Amino acid sequence: MSIFDSIGQQAINPQQALSQLRANPAAMLAQRGLNIPAGMNNPQQIVQHLVNSGQVPQSRLTQAMQMMQSMGRR
Repeated sequence: MSIFDSIGQQAINPQQALSQLRANPAAMLAQRGLNIPAGMNNPQQIVQHLVNSGQVPQSRLTQAMQMMQSMGRR
């Protein structure tokens, strides 16, 4: 299961997603149908925007964070 399954997007490899997020977080998320304001490139701001706007539920964010921690990312 991917962090994107709940929003109807095709599941992708988590390592690939992480690499794309690091390279260009706003573009990678926009390609998956999430609305990111132009010029917003700070990962913390992007995450906060996605949760505040209801595009990503807090529970899904928590799951993604736990998955990243289990992979050795913090």
